[in-house]
Amino acid sequence: MSWQAYVDNNLVGSGKVSKAAIIGLAGGVWASSAGYTLSAQEQKDIVAAFANPAQAQASGVRLAGQKFFVLQANDRSIYGKKQADGCVLVKTKQAVLVTEYVAPLQAPESTPIVENLADYLIGVGY
Repeated sequence: MSWQAYVDNNLVGSGKVSKAAIIGLAGGVWASSAGYTLSAQEQKDIVAAFANPAQAQASGVRLAGQKFFVLQANDRSIYGKKQADGCVLVKTKQAVLVTEYVAPLQAPESTPIVENLADYLIGVGY
């Protein structure tokens, strides 16, 4: 399956994720939903956030020009909020799943979709 298919079918196609991208830990966007653009600096900062979760929690994360307050962060997952909307970022062995959900969607709906795809990708070596 192509990386774009994971974004289109497994993430956005679930109906529980509004926007998504898969970025490589070594850099570069592997796939993204239409119109969802993460700058090179945002990509670099996202990868760095997993190396220093406390810093991410202190300063937040920026996705496609929008700043999210980080509610929870560790070396695998980062959960953020911006008013009624939020983000779920999950690191695999080689990539980061970057997703946003827009109200009325809520974290308990989006989070399992992203975490389960990350578990699958880790299981197959990605």
